Amino acid sequence: MTPRIDWKAAAPQGYAAQLGLETYAHHSGLEHSLLELVKTRASQINGCAYCLDMHTKDARAQGESEQRLYALAAWRETAFYSDRERAALAWTEAVTRIAEDGTGDALYAEMRRHFSERELVDLTLAIVAINGWNRLAIAFRTPAGSYLPAARRPVSGPAHHELMIGGK
Repeated sequence: MTPRIDWKAAAPQGYAAQLGLETYAHHSGLEHSLLELVKTRASQINGCAYCLDMHTKDARAQGESEQRLYALAAWRETAFYSDRERAALAWTEAVTRIAEDGTGDALYAEMRRHFSERELVDLTLAIVAINGWNRLAIAFRTPAGSYLPAARRPVSGPAHHELMIGGK
């Protein structure tokens, strides 16, 4: 697939704003393993090959099991995830597909059992961020496959999204 435009170069301030949200989510205090599951699940829903490649590689580099990554699309059917992770995955699906069913009161109550107010806002911002990255990567056809996880390159933390354009 041929990339359409280099959106990072075309709108550097917009890119910086998106990266700022990603940086905030990365440093929010939420478990990085949880964030990678959320990013991967949203990317599955949205069909973003670039972000799926990125976040499954990052998750594995951080010690996530192949089994949990392979079963993520069917997380409700397994016992591989904690109650907190299950709540976060349900919230991810609801926020990603917000126009379909919204975020009902029962789901919100379940979220509050597992997340403080601050954590819930931070998790929601992380979901907003990955949905933004997905939409940028899909709309402008960012090619998948060349991403290297943080452990295999000099760049660390959320700045990994800087690699989305140009394959550097």
